[in-house]
Amino acid sequence: MQKVLGLIGGMSWESSAHYYRMINEQVRDALGGMHSARMLLWSFDFADIEAMQRAGDWASATAAMVDVARRLQGAGATALVICTNTMHLMADEVQAAVEVPLLHIADPVGEAISALGLARVGLLGTAFTMEQEFYRVRLAQRHGLEVLVPDADDRAQVHRIIYEELVQGRVLDSSRAAYRAVMQRLVDRGAQAIILGCTEIMLLVGDEDATVPLFDTAALHAQAAARHLLAPR
Repeated sequence: MQKVLGLIGGMSWESSAHYYRMINEQVRDALGGMHSARMLLWSFDFADIEAMQRAGDWASATAAMVDVARRLQGAGATALVICTNTMHLMADEVQAAVEVPLLHIADPVGEAISALGLARVGLLGTAFTMEQEFYRVRLAQRHGLEVLVPDADDRAQVHRIIYEELVQGRVLDSSRAAYRAVMQRLVDRGAQAIILGCTEIMLLVGDEDATVPLFDTAALHAQAAARHLLAPR
């Protein structure tokens, strides 16, 4: 049976479009010719998900994610990819609900950081990703990383820019400058690298915007998904 990736996207579609492109590029580069990736994509209406997040209704958000995971499995997906960092909050529940593997976004990130011999990293993302333990604990327990997050004011600014600008396709120079300052403050506290722990942040900043390496979670996750798709069964 051929492998098929099931992408759980639309959170936001801006970054999901990059996932689709990056995975297809990886497969094309590996196989050549007219090859592309076998994928199924479920795209949420992000307004529905954002309302659940804002209300703290994680039970309903989890139920929605589990429902989609089962639908994708039923449609033929042999592995699942959640195209967002924040919604890995319910990754364990999603994995428990299906028989196919869920490719967790934090693992290729942790592996890439560890490969460079780094141990202390800064984390940018939504307030949910920065403030709750699900992401930081996985990086610590599975990859031995110490994870630093911005202070409260910086967290609020990073979160606001994601939701009010990036997920709506707005990329502002003033926000890029704000992110540069937040990243530098993490470096000043000892961060040896910065995790772009929201799949939209790569729309705003790149390697030239920081004095330490940046780890783009969307790119690393897409690469891992493509490797899974290309690996022998």
